[in-house]
Amino acid sequence: MSLKNSVVSNGSGEQSLSEEQRAKINEIRASLGQLPDKLSIYCSDSAIQRYLTARNWNVKKASKMLKETLKWRLDYKPEEIRWEEIAHEAETGKIYRSNFVDKHGRSVLVMRPARQNTNSTKGQIKYLVYCMENAILNLPANQEQMVWLIDFHGFNMSHISVKVTKETAHILQDRYPERLGLAILYNAPKFFEPFWMVVKPFLERKTYNKVKFVYPNDHNSLKIMEEHFDMDKLESSFGGNSQVGFNITDYAARMREDDTKMPFFWSRANSSETIEESAIPSIKTDSEKDPDKPVKEDNTGKSVKEDDPCKFIKEDEENSSSQERAEELHRNENGMNNEQLSSLESKPQS
Repeated sequence: MSLKNSVVSNGSGEQSLSEEQRAKINEIRASLGQLPDKLSIYCSDSAIQRYLTARNWNVKKASKMLKETLKWRLDYKPEEIRWEEIAHEAETGKIYRSNFVDKHGRSVLVMRPARQNTNSTKGQIKYLVYCMENAILNLPANQEQMVWLIDFHGFNMSHISVKVTKETAHILQDRYPERLGLAILYNAPKFFEPFWMVVKPFLERKTYNKVKFVYPNDHNSLKIMEEHFDMDKLESSFGGNSQVGFNITDYAARMREDDTKMPFFWSRANSSETIEESAIPSIKTDSEKDPDKPVKEDNTGKSVKEDDPCKFIKEDEENSSSQERAEELHRNENGMNNEQLSSLESKPQS
């Protein structure tokens, strides 16, 4: 049996690991060295396991992916985004965390692309990140994944944006690997099918295999919904029996309450796994740092503070191999060229 297939799930999101898999987790942890508190908490065994799973238990690839995410989290600070910053993006209910979970206890993000209300890709992605962080905040202790319910009611060609779709795929796959357990595309129109064929090259096989197309008048589709959801709690717009829908006032109150929980979620007191004190450095402010502290050169000849907690990330960025860049270029070329993408986005509204 291959290593990647030897993980045994108990159905609740927890998995038993082989000795070889645990050794790989420890190998990546050792390669990270000293990290700031929040990044150390992020690098729990379960988190490292998600990156290894996403890269088929290849230590080198998983380590690179994790380190890139750590740098992104250090710069982007997703856990510090608050409701007031993105409330305008949420007004129409284009993305929100539902007040029900699926039968596995997974958070459910409802998405309605026809309700897009802004033109800023940067703002839209920031709101997506906020929703991802909030969904993770509300996961039960034994669950790592969430569900996306995408409602295509009112969707037309004017709502298609290849740029936003590519960035969404990047955030989901590279910054939140193995967080998506299931994506249901509900009642997608016929014209969406060619767009889906454009999108698939941007997605890894693991990701698009989690995507299910569901149609309200299809018997097999109904089985999928009944398999995953309590129909009495599922919104009627997805074939359920609940009449509770999105209300911006109620939702804003929920999100503000969740915002107060986020700092504790990222505190060491809330860490589910013990982290050795010696593995976490004391991070000093600029005024506390010793200006005379000796520096040393990294392998590029640049001077680096010996206690720089993100030195490994900088080195990895500078030593990125040309082979990996070539592989990325090859993937893009096998998708669709820029002229084709532009023509798709410029199609008239149906």
